[in-house]
Amino acid sequence: MSSQFARYPSLDGMPVVISGGASGIGETIVREFAAQGAKVGFVDIAGERGAALEAELIAAGHTAKFARCDITDTAAYQATIRGFEAAHGPALALVNNAANDQRIAWNEVTEEAWDKAVNVNLRHAFFAAQAVIPGMIKAGRGSIVNFGSISWMILTGNLTAYTASKAAAHGMSRSLARDLGQHGIRVNTLVPGWIMTERQLTHWVGDAENALIDAQQALKGRLYPADIARMAMFLAADDSQMISGQDFLVDGGWAHG
Repeated sequence: MSSQFARYPSLDGMPVVISGGASGIGETIVREFAAQGAKVGFVDIAGERGAALEAELIAAGHTAKFARCDITDTAAYQATIRGFEAAHGPALALVNNAANDQRIAWNEVTEEAWDKAVNVNLRHAFFAAQAVIPGMIKAGRGSIVNFGSISWMILTGNLTAYTASKAAAHGMSRSLARDLGQHGIRVNTLVPGWIMTERQLTHWVGDAENALIDAQQALKGRLYPADIARMAMFLAADDSQMISGQDFLVDGGWAHG
């Protein structure tokens, strides 16, 4: 964690659950929360990479617990969250980061592909929330951070099931915010722009895409996972204690109109 950015005292010792935490945006979120002193429980299907990150963080003196888990297996995922609770205490922050933005042309989408996309991009977030909410209610506080995407806002093609799921995340956040606010639980949507992860740089970002980013972003430069992690930490920390049901776009000022 860079010393030029904020330190959040309320995150020190806070039990946090993060999905998709072994690589990309999720890995950076795990690292940043751990550096704040949070008790981080994180899942991913990339077992070796997740275990290596866990070992690295523990060796550095942080509190981290990794579990290889398929988040689309609801029973297994909720059981994993209960395991984190046994180790760290009930989660006071949940970061629903995991997603897959596999491109599929509209006329090639099968029912199986549609269901798979919805399960990995939307369904798991609700059932993870369902698993942590009782502990948050007992504590009288908590924060759930659902991940949206600007992709549906800017008319991105070949992503129908993904964009449908990400648009739905906004509605899910607002409904849960109403349901849970009486218990001191905030629910917000973090909306990344085009983030320069290893996956994006390998699969999707070339000369044409870089030109598009330069044309559409109001701010020069590129967005990186740490930019998203800093917003996630703010939304999890007590600094955002009176913010709920809102969308937070971290997109470099992308032209949406």
